[in-house]
Amino acid sequence: MALRWMLVFVLLLDSTVSCSENTLFVQTGGSVTLYIQTHELPEFDELVWKNEKSENIFKYISATKTARLHPFYTNRTDFNNETFSLTLKNMQKTDSGVYTASTSGDLTKDVAKHRVSVMDPVEAPVLSENICSFTCKGHNFTISSTYNNSCFQEEVRSSGNYTLSLYCSGDFIICNHSNPVSWRNDTKEVNESCIVNKDTSTGPQSEYISWLIPLIVVLALIVAVVVFYSYRNKKGI
Repeated sequence: MALRWMLVFVLLLDSTVSCSENTLFVQTGGSVTLYIQTHELPEFDELVWKNEKSENIFKYISATKTARLHPFYTNRTDFNNETFSLTLKNMQKTDSGVYTASTSGDLTKDVAKHRVSVMDPVEAPVLSENICSFTCKGHNFTISSTYNNSCFQEEVRSSGNYTLSLYCSGDFIICNHSNPVSWRNDTKEVNESCIVNKDTSTGPQSEYISWLIPLIVVLALIVAVVVFYSYRNKKGI
């Protein structure tokens, strides 16, 4: 008897456990698919997908394999009656929020919970140059850095999931603006003067080394010849 009541308690406890929230990002006007988040879906009479306002978006009735759809979502949904996933189309920023799915029958069980964030695509960033200094602007952010013949990377992120980064790749400077649904960049080639200035600063040292090595070789040959003839004269050869 005790074992039976313990089993009932475990089943009731399991039915009240909420699924972990999963965040999904979708571009404005795009589509997003909401999946069931349990490995084994229990037998059920009805499966219901709800939106942030707890409105029934989609109700699937297992016995008749029929469905009822909220009028607001007409022509905006696709339901998979094998995986029980729900695809929402033409998403707008007002559609952002938490979406849940639950089954009902002998027990009520939460089987999915997704936080959907609908975002506009990012605007193109602007990359400007002043001699060898570069400035990257986008989403009210500004990053500046100076090219000194070696690659660099600067980055700033906002709490709204926007990222602005300024970095170099070879002889190109790249200003990149992105969010979880899109990215755009502006690119400029490094001015030759930035590289020449760097090379000029090391020029004298390179020229010094270039004539020093042959001089050492010549002196070594002279010393070798002198030593050879001195040794030859001593031997009377």
